[in-house]
Amino acid sequence: MSANPGAIGGAFARCRREKRAAFIPFLMAGDPDLEITERLAVALAEAGADLLELGVPFSDPIADGPVNQAAANRALKSGTTLARTLDLAALLRAPLGIPVVLFTYFNPIHAYGIERFAEHAARSGVDGVLCVDLPPEEAAGDYLDSFHRHRIDPIFLLAPTSTRERVRGVAAVGSGFVYYVSRMGVTGERGALPDGLAREAKELRRRLALPLAIGFGISTPEQVAAVAAIADGVVVGSALVRTIEASIGRRDLVERVASQARALATATRRSR
Repeated sequence: MSANPGAIGGAFARCRREKRAAFIPFLMAGDPDLEITERLAVALAEAGADLLELGVPFSDPIADGPVNQAAANRALKSGTTLARTLDLAALLRAPLGIPVVLFTYFNPIHAYGIERFAEHAARSGVDGVLCVDLPPEEAAGDYLDSFHRHRIDPIFLLAPTSTRERVRGVAAVGSGFVYYVSRMGVTGERGALPDGLAREAKELRRRLALPLAIGFGISTPEQVAAVAAIADGVVVGSALVRTIEASIGRRDLVERVASQARALATATRRSR
């Protein structure tokens, strides 16, 4: 089974019709093990997730803060690899019913082989790939060719420091959506959203045809509601991963994460 072309765009379009932003939770595949990740993913979809961002554990996650770094270490210790993450995506495709986006670094893809990775990802039903350390100008050639051939959306990051040239580059070659990093630095929960975020989002949405999802540092329903008012999608990662970490060994781990996700998903509904 290949990836469903347009599934990501379709999810954002449905959210627009329902007057809400897309809720995009993040899970690290294999944290604390693949069986629990599978159960968590299904629970998040049932709790209101519109897309699932599935992290590929990597030994040098430079864009991740301490919480997600620890999750990656737990996943690696549990034996999770890129290949096993893709196999998990295949298991999830039918029960989830929502698009799956892989969050990864380029090193695992390069080691696996770009064409082999794209083929396996498509066969597993992966809809998009966000390679956080690969800028659009370096994706030209084999990377984009393989993704287009297998109908996988290449998703790229923009940040407050992104130049006009970078914005144009992402707009030219990206598809699915654009991931906007709300602040400089690594992933992790923050007490408040950065000043100027609404202005930056408005300017980017004016210049981009693709949906704009905002992540990094969003952790509470109040923060989700604020971002939902200015963006097409809201990504929440570290807050959920922290709950997983705090709940390892507990019988109610999945329900604790699902309860948190339900509150976050509810907050994506706009008042007007």
